[in-house]
Amino acid sequence: MSIKTNVTGRLVAAARALTGVSPDDLARTSGVTVQALARIEASGAAELPPGAEADAIRRALEGYGAVFVAEGDGLGAGVRLKFSRQDARQISRLEGEGGIVRDDDVP
Repeated sequence: MSIKTNVTGRLVAAARALTGVSPDDLARTSGVTVQALARIEASGAAELPPGAEADAIRRALEGYGAVFVAEGDGLGAGVRLKFSRQDARQISRLEGEGGIVRDDDVP
């Protein structure tokens, strides 16, 4: 579960890099165009205006395993991975085995 924090272009770019998601995949998953995503990432430290576009990008990145970390204790906002690299490899291996596909029930 991630804490609600203001999303910036830098956080979007960092989350996309950490999760290894291509701009095309993130655009498709979030419903935002690739051009809009590039514009958002290029905006740097500017906060995304609240609304459907910011929420869709955030939800998509969280679905890929990103966790947004709010500012606090004298430190800035950030992003990290929900799963360790070993967990991610195991999940990838299990998902690649075939069989019945179901929604994840990971909190």
